[in-house]
Order: sequence, then structure tokens, then C-alpha cells
Amino acid sequence: MSTAQPTPQQRIRFQLAWNRLLSVVEEQAQVLIRSAFGTATREAGDLSAGVFLPDGRMIAQAVTGTPGHVNAMAESVKHFLKVFPPETLKDGDVLLTNDPWKGTGHLFDMTMVSPVFHDGALVALFASTLHVIDIGGIGSSADGLEVYHEGLFLPILRFFHQHQVDPGVLAIIRANVREPEQVEGDLYALVACNDIGGRRLKSLLTEFQLGDLESLGGYIIEQSARAMRQAIAQWPQGTWHNTLVIDGYDAPITLQASVTVRDGKILVDFDGTSPSVARGINVVKAYTDAYTSFGIRCLIGADVPNNAGSLSLVEVAAPEGSILNARFPAAVTARHIIGQLLPDAVFGALRQARPDQVPAEGASSLWNLHLVGGEPLAGATQDEQRALLAGPRFNAVSFSTGGTGARPGKDGLSVTSYPSGVRNVSLEILESANPLVFEQKEYRADSGGPGTVRGGLGQTIVVRHADPQAAMMIAAAFDRVVHPARGALGGHAGAGGALGLVGGASLRAKGRQLVPAGERLVVHTPGGGGLGDPARRDAARVERDVRYGLVSAEQAGSAYQHTGT
Repeated sequence: MSTAQPTPQQRIRFQLAWNRLLSVVEEQAQVLIRSAFGTATREAGDLSAGVFLPDGRMIAQAVTGTPGHVNAMAESVKHFLKVFPPETLKDGDVLLTNDPWKGTGHLFDMTMVSPVFHDGALVALFASTLHVIDIGGIGSSADGLEVYHEGLFLPILRFFHQHQVDPGVLAIIRANVREPEQVEGDLYALVACNDIGGRRLKSLLTEFQLGDLESLGGYIIEQSARAMRQAIAQWPQGTWHNTLVIDGYDAPITLQASVTVRDGKILVDFDGTSPSVARGINVVKAYTDAYTSFGIRCLIGADVPNNAGSLSLVEVAAPEGSILNARFPAAVTARHIIGQLLPDAVFGALRQARPDQVPAEGASSLWNLHLVGGEPLAGATQDEQRALLAGPRFNAVSFSTGGTGARPGKDGLSVTSYPSGVRNVSLEILESANPLVFEQKEYRADSGGPGTVRGGLGQTIVVRHADPQAAMMIAAAFDRVVHPARGALGGHAGAGGALGLVGGASLRAKGRQLVPAGERLVVHTPGGGGLGDPARRDAARVERDVRYGLVSAEQAGSAYQHTGT
């Protein structure tokens, strides 16, 4: 990296080019959304897009996307370059993998990297990621014992050879997934978004008379690192610890975090965390790094561009073989359950340094309803199997959420996807594409943890198969049922989640289970924790919550000691 300081004129040109570069990667992401086949990308925005220097350092990312994809992808490009060094790449090549340990954490995420050549020289790499609807195996379930159960594993390979798709690779993919048209369409969407990014970049280089991205990229990365060091310097120096206990698959899991702020860097160590388990809730190190660094960046350097410069100052350690650094071939399909709780883990430590700037714990992990019909279920009776196979085959994912923790001076956000950032999929879209009927979707009263500022609310969802003679399955992958989001500074915990049937039966929070014909699935997503003593909450705000149906009169009296109407 060059240490020469640019002139004022160069800085102005770099700023203009930087703004254009941000528009390039955002257009890259929007092309992916508009051309993707799967609802996860098209409707929920479960994706990432970014541009990298030829050595694999990320310069810029699209605002559209999820931290798990973006921050994990920031490292995955380096793995691509180890397999395909820059000198082996040709114009029109496209590389592909869904290796959880070299991509973004599980087999459902396809990561694609495309080299960009300008005047005959490699000047950049565009990378993008999305979640495909199916990858074979047992489907989207935490029931797998190892990654071999979870579907098709693609090592880093060439998907396109100089603008021509590899027919063998495509045939293998199509033969191993339940929805070949959707998956193939999503792969071509990745190709298209990287291609448009490369075309826009070459126009930028021509317009700004740049032979390559080295000077601009180096300047952006260096400035971002400097700004991040300045943000770190504003925090107290020291080490703080936090323990977070979560539900796990069939036994509780302990996440032990220590956060050290020292010498312009932040070190997060998960020593003491529970070991990996023989179920699909394990987390690969790249995904641990992604959500840990995102949690840190929400509090420290939130306005600093997210790239190789700012990310390099957050170092994450997790013992190999722990549930946050699972060894191959651990099962990892539902790695989001634990990975998306990592911001809460680091928040608990940093709250000790700055209690006035850190929110309470939230529902955090997504409560995605993965509903499947037209497939058999192990353990079902013959009558149940007939009901499962009676309806049309479908594979639907409804992105559902709980509430965030209360924020300093503000209530938590209700039914908001934090930290993932994905959008809820509209019920009209889900019902038009699948034989489903959503009968109820509303705020869950009293689910937000009481506090001076209240935790965000979860939601109640009731859904059934459109055919009363047909059964369906839910692949549950939920947490915060037994161990709800904790309050802080005197605030109370949010409500835990729950899963069951309207008929009264309870369902497990994890695993593939039957929703019998004629039954309705009822889901209560968790609420966020409260912040501060509830007795100090403004009476007018309590009255408003009761009037809006967010808090019951009973909770207003018991938790908030408020007897007004």
C-alpha cells in the first residue's frame, strides 16, 4: 500500500470516483434482486455484492445485503485466488462455490467471483452471494449430523470459461436440487450482476482516466482504516467479558465472549464457548467473524465504510472445534441461529464500557418459516404420509422476525430483522406462489421486555395448507424459546418464542415436523429485552402502548406499576 499522500486535487477526484464506485456496487446488487428467481433474494434481499482489488481486498460493498453474506464474502475472495491465482484467470471466467468454510457458512449460499479486465490487465474482482431455495440433501433443516447430509457441496471451480458456461457443472447442480429451474436462474442472476458491475467499473476507469483501481482502492482502504482507528480511540481501553446462554438443539449452548479495546484495535475472543454439536447449528469461523465484526461496527465506527481497511482492525478468535469455529465436516445448515446472536454477545461486554450506548438483547436470530409440501417425512404414519403427498409439491420460506432490544433513549424495533437486515416477504407473494393461507400476522402484545425504554415486540403468525386434506412440514430452526432476550440496566427480559398447532400441540423449536391435514401452525416470535427500570417509564408512553394494544392493562399494572386507563 502506498504511503504517499495524495494532493488536494487527487483527493477530490478520489472522492468523486469513490461515490461512483458505491453506485456501481449498488447497481450490481439491484441487478441481482431484479433478475433472481428465488424469493429470498428477490423479495427479502438475502444477498451481498462487492468489488475487490486483484489481491482479494474488498474496496466497497453494496448497502443492500446482509452482514453475514457481505463480511464473510470479504474473506472468501481470498480463497478463490488461492485456487485460481490472478495469472490463471481469463476475461469472461466466472468462479463459483458454496463451500461453507470458504464461502458464507452453509451450502445454500452460492458465492460467485468474476474477474474484470481493462486494457488487457486484471483490474478488479466482482463478487456476489445469494441463498438458493434448495441444495438437495435433507433440505433446510438443522437435523443433519454432518455436512454430507445437507446437500450438494461445490468446491471452488470455474462455472464459466471465457463467457461459456460449463455444461457439466450446470448438469451436476440441476441433478442434485429439487428446484432446478429456480437454482439455475439464480446462478445466472449472479453472473449477470457481476457482469454489469464489471461494465460499469470499466466506464468509471475510462471516465476518470485511471489505468487500474490500485491507487483509488488503496486510498479508500487506508482512509477507512484511519477513520476506524479514530473511532476506536474514543472508547475506553480495557477488556470486558460476557456470557450468553442460548437454547441449542437439545441442550443449552454457552457463548463466552471477551472484548478487548487496545492500541487502535478490537480483539474478540470466544474462548470458553461450547464445543460443536452433531446437528446443523454449528458456525464456521468466517460467519462468526462476519457477525462479530458487524456487532462491533454497530457501536464503534458505524459511519466508517465497510471494507478491508476497517474490517482489519477487528480481530476475532474462536477455539477450533467450538460451535463458533466448527471443523469440516460439521453440519452447518442453520448456522444463522447462533451466528446472528453474536452481536448480543459482544454488546453485553461493551455495555460494561459504555452502558449509555448499548442496546439490550433482541430476538436476533431470524424465525424463518420453512414450509414444505409434497414430500415424505421420516417417522410419519402411513395416513400422514398420504396427506403429505396429497397436495402439490412446494418449498416456501417466509422470512419472519422478532423484536430488537430496547435502545438507549428509544424503544426497541418491533418485528425487525436485526442483525440480518433481510426484509419480510409479503404474504401475497407467498400465497400466490404456494398453496398456503396466512390467517393471522400481527404484533404479539406484551412480548417486548418492560423497561424505561421497552423492547421491540415479536409477532403471532397463523398459517395453514390451502387444501384441508393435505399436510405439510415445517423445518424449524428457532432459538430464544427457553432463553429469551435479557433486559439490561434493570430492564426485563422479552417474551420467549413458541411454536405449535392451533389444536393445542406444541412443536419443537428445531427440526422437521408435521403440520397435519386440517391443522393450523401458530408461531409466536420472541420479543426484545427492555432497558432501564420499568417503573421509570413515562406514564404517557405506557398509556399509549395500552391504547395501541402493544401492552396489556395487566402488564401495565404489574411491570410498569401504572394503573391509568
